[in-house]
Amino acid sequence: MATTVPLTPPGIAAVLGRALRLRCPRCGRTPLFTGWFAMRDACPACGLRYEREQGYFVGAIYVNYALTSLLGLGGVILLDSVVGLSLVQQLALAIPIMLLAPLFFFRHARSLWLGIGYLAGSLDERAARRAARRSRT
Repeated sequence: MATTVPLTPPGIAAVLGRALRLRCPRCGRTPLFTGWFAMRDACPACGLRYEREQGYFVGAIYVNYALTSLLGLGGVILLDSVVGLSLVQQLALAIPIMLLAPLFFFRHARSLWLGIGYLAGSLDERAARRAARRSRT
């Protein structure tokens, strides 16, 4: 069951650091995953629900695609400029790497997407609280 929720939301650097360490974006106490592909439904420490609606993590696919594309494109450019391999040799190295990279980036892409969603949601909540306070005065 959920315990305590921090009174002050974490900053951007803290949330992104937790995302890179695959931890809960709100409290940072528990890991997001129970296995390589198995993600918890919610944080056991603070109760934050990870998947807010069906299809919530579709955006993580785009994050994963961007990371894989950067790795592939950067790798080909690096191989071309530093090593001087032929195009066939570059593709022989790049294709297997780009096929395996999405599997490697899967957890981090989901974690980054969750962190971005948490930041966006917490910013929306703070703005709504400020607006509610202003309307009371």
